[in-house]
Amino acid sequence: MSRFLFVLFGVLLLASCGGGSKQPPSRLNDACSIAREKPDYIKAFQRTERKWGVPVHVQMATIYQESRYKHDARTPHRYVLGVIPMGRQSSAYGYSQALDGTWKEYQRETGKRRAKRDRIRDASDFIGWYMNKSYERNGIHPTDTRNQYLAYHEGHTGYARGSYNRKSWLLNVAGDVDARAQMYQTQLAGCRY
Repeated sequence: MSRFLFVLFGVLLLASCGGGSKQPPSRLNDACSIAREKPDYIKAFQRTERKWGVPVHVQMATIYQESRYKHDARTPHRYVLGVIPMGRQSSAYGYSQALDGTWKEYQRETGKRRAKRDRIRDASDFIGWYMNKSYERNGIHPTDTRNQYLAYHEGHTGYARGSYNRKSWLLNVAGDVDARAQMYQTQLAGCRY
């Protein structure tokens, strides 16, 4: 009987450790730590960079801003009279906070019908696809983190119209994303993972 309990305890211990893979990295201000803790993230980012030309540090800064690396991130609920829930602010979901319609467009255009917003390799590929479109449609170079983020947030048409110019808060956020991308780039250049 004690052998049975020992095996059961071991199985339960292993099962409890298995769920941590979806947890965000523990040190979000350290790109090297993220790379060591989540090697599958870096592999996904590198694959996207090779495919779409969007640098790893730009992807990392975008995901940080959008979801803080939470696989199931969602926008907050809206409330009527402060207490009655009326649904979420938008359909944004996952690492990349892709909207339902944009995600479906990505799936259709890339043929990735089984892609999921809460899977890092798909979210990374989505960001590469979207930022490549920003380059094609609006001439924003993939290394231009600030303007890539503005187009990512406002959409290609909104960016072309300059809608972000009326949103000082968004301009500040885009500056923060750019600064984080530069920080990640510097860190990644000096670390082994």
